[in-house]
Amino acid sequence: MTPQALLDQHGPREAMDYDVVVVGAGPGGLATAIRLKQLAAERGQEVSVVVLEKGSEPGAHILSGAVMDPRAITELFPDWKERGAPLEQPVSGDDVLFLSETGATRTPDWLVPDCFHNQGNYVISLGAVTQWLAQQAEALGVEIFPGFAAAEVLYDEQGAVRGVATGNLGIGKDGEPTENFQLGMELRGKYTVFAEGARGHLGRQLIAKFRLDAGRDPQSYALGVKELWEIPAAQHRPGHVVHTAGWPMDSHTYGGGFLYHLADNKVTLGFVTGLDYQNPWLSPFEEMQRWKTHPAIRAVLAGGKRLGYGARAITAGGLLSLPKLVFAGGALVGCEAGTLNAARIKGSHAAIKTGMLCAEALAEALAAGRQHDELAAYPAAFEASWLHAELQRSKNFKQWFKKGNTVGALMTGIEQWLLPRLGVQRPPWTIHRTEADHARLKPADQCTPIAYPKPDGQLTFDRLSSVFISNTNHEEQQPAHLTLKDASVPVAVNLATYAGPESRYCPAGVYEFVKTEAGTDRLQINAQNCVHCKTCDIKDPTQNIVWVTPEGGGGPNYAGM
Repeated sequence: MTPQALLDQHGPREAMDYDVVVVGAGPGGLATAIRLKQLAAERGQEVSVVVLEKGSEPGAHILSGAVMDPRAITELFPDWKERGAPLEQPVSGDDVLFLSETGATRTPDWLVPDCFHNQGNYVISLGAVTQWLAQQAEALGVEIFPGFAAAEVLYDEQGAVRGVATGNLGIGKDGEPTENFQLGMELRGKYTVFAEGARGHLGRQLIAKFRLDAGRDPQSYALGVKELWEIPAAQHRPGHVVHTAGWPMDSHTYGGGFLYHLADNKVTLGFVTGLDYQNPWLSPFEEMQRWKTHPAIRAVLAGGKRLGYGARAITAGGLLSLPKLVFAGGALVGCEAGTLNAARIKGSHAAIKTGMLCAEALAEALAAGRQHDELAAYPAAFEASWLHAELQRSKNFKQWFKKGNTVGALMTGIEQWLLPRLGVQRPPWTIHRTEADHARLKPADQCTPIAYPKPDGQLTFDRLSSVFISNTNHEEQQPAHLTLKDASVPVAVNLATYAGPESRYCPAGVYEFVKTEAGTDRLQINAQNCVHCKTCDIKDPTQNIVWVTPEGGGGPNYAGM
């Protein structure tokens, strides 16, 4: 049954009205809500704000490295230390390593580009910081609805955004309502802020509808595959930050590793693979497992125990790929827009700052009695901010790496190390890209297959055991939230031409090609495994896979990540 047919049969939907509706209880969305409430209190105004979160609780779907620059959170809460914010482990030192298959060369501190210096930053669990931000928001009167997935954008008669509708509950695999059916709910706002993270389901629709990316470079993405370990005390260096480049990537494929020492003998580590890679035989998950076998990484993990696993796509296009931030009735903040600074490998400070800037524009509009118009003050404030200046400095980062890792490393050194020492704070040149990540994949017969070693269950693992410790779960009877525009394409095109790359780029074992009784191939979609990383939505070479929202509360439940 179609969504409209369900509405016709069961409607109308219950509706709730707010001044501002925020989609996504991550750092960007929560910072928007918090700052708006702070400003309203300063002006003696009453402003109603609701935040929708598709995870079972704030932080459940949050995944990041993470080393946090505290600049933005300090602006939001100058007394964050006294309030007990979980920024507890200061960075104590940095290593930038270039790996060969068996060796590691440490970059001298004086040669490390400024973007890789982390003095004054903190090694954190971004999930824990998000939970803390949610507590601060609720204390200010923000309503947070966890377990509610925003599934549809609502528009008024003039085409302006007027809110969102949550997904229907109790739909069976056949698309028909079951005895547990519940119609979704409309949350209507004078303004709606979208903070779903990278490749947001609704954000993607809005960017296309309002042509927000017109004249911009195509957005570029990377996939981060991450694990949390507890290691022996003798190998633990609280606050130590390690970044690696080189092996196991070849010279034409962007990727690198990170290993951050938290408190309490825990380390968070992972591998980031640019989704512009060309070889369809490559598997980002397997590259992460292979990277752990390097002597420099193995030595840290030896005798340890893996506690958690997750994966998430991140935006990496930078300033030149940033869409227009506003449209009639709403705005994009944080990684929904793509404000992560790939050169610094940091996005949480940018998400918080954009949320604050958006809130200031919202407060001004609401005080003037406006609604459903464009918040022009938000992009203007962003362009005048320290964040914009920071992103200007890194604007060419991913573009240079598109030309190969040697060129990328050389030009990053020039732009991030040499130019600042010459008093030049932003590159005087601009490098553009024209090709989307999915278009970079080459036919399988033009590439060398990659033989990955079998997991040993101690240091390296398979996908299914990894997904198990991500606490991922979806209601089994719901329709698959990984949809195909044309069911024939995976076999006829992807398997035939690209050797079925979806079976390798997915870090959760969602996609596998199996034989039918007749001996033909078919694509099996194991949607229950999905960790909501969005890689399939980005990398599918035919753009035939469309990720849509499952029932609220489904997906991973990350702990300590």
